[in-house]
Amino acid sequence: MKKPTEAYRHADTMGKSPLELVLMVYDGAIKAMRSAAAHYARNENQAGYEEIQTAKRMVTHLYTTLDREQGGQVTEHLGKMYTWVISQLYILEATKNVDQINKVIEVMTNLRSGWETLRTQTMAGIDKTKQTADESIAEHVLVTA
Repeated sequence: MKKPTEAYRHADTMGKSPLELVLMVYDGAIKAMRSAAAHYARNENQAGYEEIQTAKRMVTHLYTTLDREQGGQVTEHLGKMYTWVISQLYILEATKNVDQINKVIEVMTNLRSGWETLRTQTMAGIDKTKQTADESIAEHVLVTA
């Protein structure tokens, strides 16, 4: 039987578009990194470590759901960015460098912004040709469950 919070999370994802789900994963990863930075700043190393683990799982999910066969250069570039973020998270486990965590958060926030722009354009129906292309890219970049 699901716990109430698990049931809520499951219900919250139902009916979401692939783009909205991607944004949720980004939000979770960024939130975990911010929390890790705050814990490390207070020398709460175990709690910081656990948040880094959460962030790694989320970024790994983004990485493993890329469709490399159909995503083209977008997938290639995202894959490199996710690989860099994951490698930085491993380094941050050891160094607990809050300034570096903030740099990784900035990169993730910038990537998220790109996805948010795509979602906004898709929802607003701006430039139907571009919308169709963007939806196609989004569908091929990520394999949705």
